[in-house]
Amino acid sequence: MKGRSVIRLIVACVVSLSAGAIGSLAGTNSWYATIEKPAFTPPDWVFGPVWTVLYLLMGVAAFLVWQRGLGLRMVRVALAWFLGQLVLNALWSPVFFGLHRVDLALVVIVLLWGALVVTMYWFFRVSRAAGLLLIPYLLWVSFAAVLNASIWWLNR
Repeated sequence: MKGRSVIRLIVACVVSLSAGAIGSLAGTNSWYATIEKPAFTPPDWVFGPVWTVLYLLMGVAAFLVWQRGLGLRMVRVALAWFLGQLVLNALWSPVFFGLHRVDLALVVIVLLWGALVVTMYWFFRVSRAAGLLLIPYLLWVSFAAVLNASIWWLNR
């Protein structure tokens, strides 16, 4: 891999990981420990490693799309959708953990899911490998949306 490619890969991964870093600033708190959660809620320690792997996969996927060249309209569209879903991703934790707005967080994660599906559509058009790398992320966001909805239902 050439120098420019290595830099692009690092930038794409750092941008993706930064969404997680922003989200982690909200952190979990004593409020989360007191609310009702469904039986299928994973232990807290699972979330950090899972999200780290997902952010790295997202970064590699974005890199693969970027490598095709910003001169291509479909690359620009794909990366615009990627950044949009990344903003929604970063927004979820502050809304859920910071504001304690489980209901509003559910709206955010549904929007995230939709934006991710559109992102995947564009990524698959640019690079099959990039689209495939987002499948675990879609599965996890789907699970997280069900978890969010269940927590809302149990605590309404």
